[in-house]
Amino acid sequence: MSYEAKGILYATGEIIQRSENFSTRQFTIKTTADKYEQFITFELVKDKTSLIETFGVGEEITVSFNLRGREWKEKFFNTLEAWKVEGIF
Repeated sequence: MSYEAKGILYATGEIIQRSENFSTRQFTIKTTADKYEQFITFELVKDKTSLIETFGVGEEITVSFNLRGREWKEKFFNTLEAWKVEGIF
């Protein structure tokens, strides 16, 4: 499933090398589309980890992402996996 979110870049994490061929990086945006501020964290994987580097905290961005879900030891987890980040001009 593909979705899109707009907001202000709030925080950017470091690249985490999970294995020789797999790395991840998280970043958070703040949205004000609802009555209350929402802080949404996305994950970038593999060659996409550099997509956020051209943006600074406080910049308005649009994030295209897929909703991912998985099970591990009878627990369920969701991830918002970003695949495109664009500035809003």
